[in-house]
Amino acid sequence: MTPFKEIAVLMGGPSAEREVSLRSGSAVANGLRTCGYTVQEIDVQTPQLELPAGIEAVFIALHGTFGEDGDVQEILRDRHIPFTGANAEASRLAFDKRASKEQFLAHALPTPHYEILRDAKKRTLPLPLVVKPLRQGSSVGIHRVFRESEWSPSFSDALSYDGEVLVETYIPGRELTVGILDDEALPVLEIRAPDGYYDYRAKYTTGLTEYLVPAPIPEDVARRCREVALRAFRTLNGYAFGRVDFRMTESGELFILEVNTIPGFTETSLLPKSAAAAGIGFPELCDRIMRLARVH
Repeated sequence: MTPFKEIAVLMGGPSAEREVSLRSGSAVANGLRTCGYTVQEIDVQTPQLELPAGIEAVFIALHGTFGEDGDVQEILRDRHIPFTGANAEASRLAFDKRASKEQFLAHALPTPHYEILRDAKKRTLPLPLVVKPLRQGSSVGIHRVFRESEWSPSFSDALSYDGEVLVETYIPGRELTVGILDDEALPVLEIRAPDGYYDYRAKYTTGLTEYLVPAPIPEDVARRCREVALRAFRTLNGYAFGRVDFRMTESGELFILEVNTIPGFTETSLLPKSAAAAGIGFPELCDRIMRLARVH
């Protein structure tokens, strides 16, 4: 018996991640229908959210701005409509890379050294570096910088999205991610991207990147990775589901990159792969998240 009958899946949105969100939303809608929900797919074009009459709850499959930044959560909370995932405050905290970094440091969680810049000339960290817009996702506007000649154009592109840039020390090593479902850490997944760079193309081109789950790492490292992921998720007040991304050095040292409150649900997405490794099929994953929807 489903807790809600009439469901809206919000997808698309006005952000740079619109196309990815449309794919996520379509997959989620099909998964929920398999579980017996009546689903309406809502392509969100503007921040003026309109829902059909009779909608009992909402599955948010919006990535980026007006999805992960707390705005749509605030609207739904004010309308007393149950929705999936983190509340408005937690969403804003996780989406803002400066705010989340500050929380990681305040709770003694490992994360790369960083600085926030508006002017490329004010940089103090040595190369190699990673530059990121403060409030974007899906690797939009992110660059690795290994040579000084790459610094200025990379910084300018990242700056164009938000007016401020997070600059952090590049951590050589392996890329790991841990999915969170109902306050439990799923198996650790390793991402092996072309040239070790998990950018937008590597994320959303089927067959380009190799995904290993469970990750081929020692069990004690995997256990520590799951523990740190849960601590990071709870530190940012995450709820119901999410994903925590890491870099791991050759010696097994872990560094948190970010917490995603609305990870992808496309055919190449990481959370569904981790859930599958734990024996949770895609429709069940969608159903479990939907059952946790609430007004908060």
